[in-house]
Amino acid sequence: MRLPETRDLFVREFSFPVTCETVEERIGDRELDAPNGESETIGAVLGHCQEEEFRSADELYDALLTFVGDAYIGRKYYDDRGAQPGEEGEGVSF
Repeated sequence: MRLPETRDLFVREFSFPVTCETVEERIGDRELDAPNGESETIGAVLGHCQEEEFRSADELYDALLTFVGDAYIGRKYYDDRGAQPGEEGEGVSF
């Protein structure tokens, strides 16, 4: 499952507020497809979260986005305004 699809899944699957334990029991084994590395399950990602209850699908989705690993982000340190770290050249100033 792609990360952006999870919010719709949360809306379909849960009545809010919902506990983290309930989320992990019902959909914790669903795998999130990582674009740049190994996939993780929703339960593994939420295992890093300290919240015990989520008041809305948006709150649950925000927690998921906060705790996904590096495999879910684009190029690290990317800056489209100039030279990349370790590259020669000057950055462009606007």
